[in-house]
Amino acid sequence: QAQLVESGGGLVQAGGSLRLSCAASGSIFSINSMGWYRQAPGKQRELVATVTSGGTTNYAGSVKGRFTISIDNAKNMVYLQMNALQPEDTGVYYCSATLRRAAYESWGAYWGQGTQVTVSS
Repeated sequence: QAQLVESGGGLVQAGGSLRLSCAASGSIFSINSMGWYRQAPGKQRELVATVTSGGTTNYAGSVKGRFTISIDNAKNMVYLQMNALQPEDTGVYYCSATLRRAAYESWGAYWGQGTQVTVSS
């Protein structure tokens, strides 16, 4: 089985910064991409940013220019540097990965348990 574990969430004032980390471990043959999603209270989960193993990134419009996603293929880790945080960035941030556990398996999506990010005004 493959597991994703996030860290780095917390409480920060508006305008501040946080860095989230996510480590993928367990039975992993290959990772195609990793990403971050978030869910605010009463809202649906939404894309924040994704990055492929080749380094191609994609961002939600609301975070472009403020957040930076990066991947460390050697460590099976993904990071999200969040700057100029705003109260609307508050939510539970989930790490995701599209990976294969073995060469003969198809790609599957895996999720972490989430880490809370709270931005106070």
